[in-house]
Amino acid sequence: MTLATFGAGCFWGVEYFFKQVEGVLDAKCGYMGGKDQFQTYEEVKAGQTGHAEVVQIEFDEKVVSYETLLAVFWQNHNPTTLNKQGDDVGHQYRSAIFFHDVNQQQLAQDSKQQLTESGKWGVRQIVTEIVPLQQFHQAEEYHQNYIEKNDLPSCHISY
Repeated sequence: MTLATFGAGCFWGVEYFFKQVEGVLDAKCGYMGGKDQFQTYEEVKAGQTGHAEVVQIEFDEKVVSYETLLAVFWQNHNPTTLNKQGDDVGHQYRSAIFFHDVNQQQLAQDSKQQLTESGKWGVRQIVTEIVPLQQFHQAEEYHQNYIEKNDLPSCHISY
């Protein structure tokens, strides 16, 4: 099994749309990219730690490719809004790909370049960070499967 980690705004929606992908075995909400070893949701949400809300995905490469996961990532958030997704504002909601190895790094860079060249976003610049994996801090249990637990619609819009 292989891991991938993405930040695309509120992690509840990110977790939900990745769990819909065949070959995704698990998706966990968490935090990555900050300066503190331990943090709470309240501290991250307040912008005090530098972490992004992320989802770490465990997937079967025999069923779904990393390139497919990248496509799902790009389709389910706006990568041109710096530190903002919908009503959520702050660096904790930034668009980010945390690569686990050099292959993921190259595929992420290539997919970002292809999206830029496609003209889909017009003159707006894609601001998605492509950065090395950092320590993953799993979010509190009540955040896991939040949309399903609370019978909510997805909070993300497909692009």
